[in-house]
Amino acid sequence: MDIARHIALIDELCHRPFPAERGPSDTGSGAPGHHVAVLECGPGPGDGDPADLAVAADQFEKGRDALYEVLAPRWGDVSPFNLRTLLLRTEREDIPEPWAGLCARADVAWLWEVPGTARWVAVAVADRDPGEGLRLLAVVTDTAPP
Repeated sequence: MDIARHIALIDELCHRPFPAERGPSDTGSGAPGHHVAVLECGPGPGDGDPADLAVAADQFEKGRDALYEVLAPRWGDVSPFNLRTLLLRTEREDIPEPWAGLCARADVAWLWEVPGTARWVAVAVADRDPGEGLRLLAVVTDTAPP
């Protein structure tokens, strides 16, 4: 994992205009009000040995936490944001994007409101969608978490 490259991309997305329409982008995908960057891709459940998948998941979590170690001194120490609770709320509430999509894909995120940008940054390991496989994601949005 190239943490410096991931940090540079997150910094860029904090200032990049949001797309006018939902669709793919050079970093992953985007829509009005948010960018979703795929920082790293890994194996999916159908890709070989489950033990290898567990090792890869552990490495992605370490990468997510390494990003925290760089971003926390800049934007503040934060507690993990529980996306499982948010997922439960989707059954009875209309949760806005990108939060509805993120909670459907990941259990926990590091989350900051970035000073001076009116944007939020979340970093998470997406491992719920068997069709996607593991992904280390960075979400940049102007929509506050619900």
